[in-house]
Amino acid sequence: MTPDTVLLDLSVLADFFGDSVREYESCTPELPPRCWAILLGRFAEDAMSVERVCFARNVRESDGAVLEEFQSTIIPLFGACYSNGRRGFWCEPKELLRITREAEAEGLEVLGSIHLHPDWHRIGPPHERGLRVSQEPTPMDRHLFCGSGWPLNMILYLERREGRIYQSLGAWAPPSESGDSCHPLALRLSVSGC
Repeated sequence: MTPDTVLLDLSVLADFFGDSVREYESCTPELPPRCWAILLGRFAEDAMSVERVCFARNVRESDGAVLEEFQSTIIPLFGACYSNGRRGFWCEPKELLRITREAEAEGLEVLGSIHLHPDWHRIGPPHERGLRVSQEPTPMDRHLFCGSGWPLNMILYLERREGRIYQSLGAWAPPSESGDSCHPLALRLSVSGC
């Protein structure tokens, strides 16, 4: 049985948080922000412990097979907004293999991934503001989480309010084979100095 709790020291996500905020602050309605990384860690009794984040190259806009997958499957299922090459992430397979091997050599495992959701329902183009975005999985996320099969899928949600950027973090198990919803995982954040 896959653990339903995630143990995390937020300092592990510091680089990811920084990149996400930079992407968010520089995005436009035509160029959505994107940030994605692989989560490495260990299974610890009844929990998954996230110990490291690895960035990898995105081939979403450059790999012919990926472009075809988006054209033939993703766009018909999830809408024309995915015609924009900045929508979605596809990890370069050789890098994923390298990261997996390096993790195993260090006694770690690939637990899953983390990606950014901005408050696109506020800052995106007017025709894309119907789907309210948060730290919860979108229909496209559910599709990808099911496809990867990774036990941990995290979403960092950023929104601007009163001139400041706020964040929330969600952790999800992939959808079951019989259903299309993702099971939320409990996040336990370590307290500094303890």
